Amino acid sequence: MVATTNTGKQLAKLKVGSKGHVSHFTDNCMACKLLSMGILPGTQIEVVRAAPFGGGCYIKADNLLIALRKSEACSIMVR
Repeated sequence: MVATTNTGKQLAKLKVGSKGHVSHFTDNCMACKLLSMGILPGTQIEVVRAAPFGGGCYIKADNLLIALRKSEACSIMVR
């Protein structure tokens, strides 16, 4: 589900320890990949660890631990 509104924050901009729920995705191609990984709208997400120098991040999504590239994390909007 890709929305055109600017509600929420990008997952990539959240700090370690922050929690939220997936609002929507900003990229259709990336949304298909994320949906197949189990990251659905409404999924609770917690940022567990962030790579140095603006790299990817390690998240916990409904008890799944997933490593994401920065491009993947930027396409997830969290509220």
